[in-house]
Amino acid sequence: MMLGMPEAIEPFTISTHPAALDDLQSRLRRTRWPERETVADWSQGVPLDYLQGLCRYWADGYDWPATQARLNQIPQFTTTIDGLNLHFVHVRSADPDAIPLIMTHGWPGSFLEFEQIIGLLAGPPGHGDAGVTARFHLVVPSLPGYAFSGKPASAGWDIHRIARAWAVLMTRLGYPRFLAEGSDWGTSVCTSLALQHPDRLLGIHLVPPLVAPDRTAAGLTGAERTALADLDARGRTGSGYSAMHGTRPQTIGYSLLDSPAGLCAWIGEKLWAWTDHPGDLGQVLSAGQVLDNITLYWLTGTGASSARLYWESIAEVTGWFTTTTSDTIAVPAACSVFPKEVPRPSRRWAERRFSRIVYWNEPDRGGHFAAWEQPALFAREVRAAARACTQAAG
Repeated sequence: MMLGMPEAIEPFTISTHPAALDDLQSRLRRTRWPERETVADWSQGVPLDYLQGLCRYWADGYDWPATQARLNQIPQFTTTIDGLNLHFVHVRSADPDAIPLIMTHGWPGSFLEFEQIIGLLAGPPGHGDAGVTARFHLVVPSLPGYAFSGKPASAGWDIHRIARAWAVLMTRLGYPRFLAEGSDWGTSVCTSLALQHPDRLLGIHLVPPLVAPDRTAAGLTGAERTALADLDARGRTGSGYSAMHGTRPQTIGYSLLDSPAGLCAWIGEKLWAWTDHPGDLGQVLSAGQVLDNITLYWLTGTGASSARLYWESIAEVTGWFTTTTSDTIAVPAACSVFPKEVPRPSRRWAERRFSRIVYWNEPDRGGHFAAWEQPALFAREVRAAARACTQAAG
C-alpha cells in the first residue's frame, strides 16, 4: 500500500512537546483546592489528602518521558477507517499458528490496560507461563475519541460503528477470522461484532457478558443475591459519572480539559473504586501506572471526546442488562467474571442471551481492570477462552 492512501497503515510514535509537560506542571501547582470532605471515607468522592498527594507526585516526581520511551517500544500504528484516523497496537507473534486477537478497552481505561500482557500472549516460546505454546497476533485499538485515535467531529460513532471499523481493521491487517476480547465498552463492541459479523469470529471473550439479571428466578444463589445488591448499590451511589457522560458530555468536558486535578479526581475515583485491592490501590496499581493512564487522557485532550461514547451508546447498553429482549448471540462465547466487577452475571443469566457459552470462569482475584491488575491471571483466562472458542469453532 502507498502511504497517504485511505487504506494505508502507518507506524506511529508518541511524541510530546516539552511545553505541554511544563503547562501540566504549572496547572497542577496552581490548583484551587476545595475544603476537605466531611466524612472519613470515600463516600463523598476522592478524599482531599489522597488527591493532593497524587497531584504533588504528578507535578514533581512523575516521569512521562520515561513512560513515553517505554510505550514507544511497542509497535503502534494508525490507519483511517470510515473517515476517522484510528490508533492501534499491533504485535505479530513469531508463532506461525498464532491466533489473531483484537482486544478492546473502555472508560476510563486505554490501550495501557493491556501493556503488561502483550509479552505474555504474543511473546516468544518460554516467555510467560511455563509450558504454554499458544500465542496470539495482538491488535489493541484505541477507541474513537480515546488516546491517539481521532475525535469524531459528528455524531454517530456508537458501539456498532466501532465494531464495523474493527472488522475493517482486521481485514486490513490480513486476518479474515479472529477472536475478539473486551471489557467495559469492549464487551459491548465484541457483542456487536458477534451480531454483525458472526462469520468472521472464532469466538468472543467477554469480561463480563452484559445480560439482564433474572430477579424473579426461583432459588437465587447467594452469589446472585450479592451481585444484585452490588449492582443496586452502584446504581444508587456510583453511576453519576455515567449519567453525566450520557447526557451532558460537553459540559463535563470543559472541566476535564482545563483542570488536571479535576481529571485526576474524575478518573482516579473509578480506578480506586473498581479495582480489587484491600484499601490501598498501590498494592495493585502503582501511582506511576495510575498517572500513566491519566496523563494519556490529559496530553491527548480526550476528556470530552471519550465521554461522548456514553452519549452515543449507554442507553442501548444499559438496556442489555436491564431487559431480556436483547438479540441472542450464537457465536462461541467465553466469559470471565472477576470478583470485584459490577455487574457480575451468573452463568444461567448469561445463557439466556449467549446460547453457546463454551467457557465460564470466576477467578478469585481482579476487578474492572483485570488485565491491568492481574496480568498473569488474565493471560491465563485469555488462553483458556481461546482454546475453548477455537475448538468450538472448528
